[in-house]
Amino acid sequence: MLPDKDGIDVGGGQSPPEGEDPSVSLFREYLRLKTVHPEPDYDAALRFLDRIAEELGLPIKKIEVFPGRVVSIMTWEGTDPTLKSILLNSHTDVVPVFQEHWKYDAFSAFKDAEGNIYARGSQDMKCVTIQYIQAVRRLKAEGRKLLRTVHLMSVPDEEVGGYKGMETFVKHPEFQKLNIGFALDEGLANPGEAFTVFYGERNPWWITVHCPGSPGHGSRFVENTAAEKLRHVINSFLDFREKEKHRLNTSECFTLGDVTTVNMTMVKGGVAYNVIPAEMDVSFDLRIPPTVNLQDFERQIKEWCREAGEDVTYKFAQKHMNQNVTSTEESDPWWNAFSTTCKAMNMTLEKEIFPAATDSRFIRAVGIPAIGFSPMNKTPILLHDHNEFLNEQVFLKGISVFERLIPALAGVPARPNEA
Repeated sequence: MLPDKDGIDVGGGQSPPEGEDPSVSLFREYLRLKTVHPEPDYDAALRFLDRIAEELGLPIKKIEVFPGRVVSIMTWEGTDPTLKSILLNSHTDVVPVFQEHWKYDAFSAFKDAEGNIYARGSQDMKCVTIQYIQAVRRLKAEGRKLLRTVHLMSVPDEEVGGYKGMETFVKHPEFQKLNIGFALDEGLANPGEAFTVFYGERNPWWITVHCPGSPGHGSRFVENTAAEKLRHVINSFLDFREKEKHRLNTSECFTLGDVTTVNMTMVKGGVAYNVIPAEMDVSFDLRIPPTVNLQDFERQIKEWCREAGEDVTYKFAQKHMNQNVTSTEESDPWWNAFSTTCKAMNMTLEKEIFPAATDSRFIRAVGIPAIGFSPMNKTPILLHDHNEFLNEQVFLKGISVFERLIPALAGVPARPNEA
């Protein structure tokens, strides 16, 4: 194996540079595993997690949800395993890279002089997986015993919608057996001093509008064309987009998760320059906050299609309707344990609706409270971006945060319905 620019064997992780924290070396080793779509090397991730479970002395269970799609669960049993458990969830897959736009190989986990570690997945979300692992390692080394059972779950295919991962697994008997009371999952970096926590998500709707029309020769003024209807549809959706953008930009209280985003993503139709097409399609990516009445919103879409012309129809490629949010009231024992612990570490929390979609939506949909939280402050938001990186000191601080949070959550006293 060839060493990278600062001396670590690529793919091995067995000879870290002198003075590097072992947690950082483990993080970089995990980043080098090419669990990247469209052909993620999930086997490499499973071998890595098997090794970690052995090191931690924890049992590991693997459930194949679909062929080649395996959910891995390490379990640290609590002193009262009859109580509801704590889930520490993360996903193993990462999105594709365009290497020509990266300073360094996106799977080399190169660390620069400032300690910035460049790799796909450094923020989304291999950092959190290793932070969970290292926090549990420290707690076990201290001889700590936790009241509630803690599960460290690693799931596939989050980055492609979760159907062959969490969406299906939450309906699996093995998921029910975990008896989860509260879950942590991924969040986002915060460029400022604060840490962002997410208590809900916008619903993703992927919709294609079909516009049929009169065909004809490209030299004529044909009436009732597909293109005319298409233009009306596009104008309706994008006019609404401008209104939502204006709401976001003129309100000091709103974040991206509080408004509906609309983006036109695909247009299809036509066979030749001189042939007026008999049909055209346009597709949109909509992200709708939990404050919006979804039935009313779909009625608005129907009206836009009706106004566009005769026989304009739509269909959904994805239509999520769950609007569950997790309580952030101090009277809620889970949130109280989370927020009180963060305050004790002098952490400022900013509560938001997650602007995109994570596996938390499937967890909340089955009635389990979940918080999205990646402890990364003073860090630009670079998930899915070129040159994604995380500073090693921010990463290490995150381990300490989870080292406090995990016992706090696992120490929430038995609730009346658990007795």
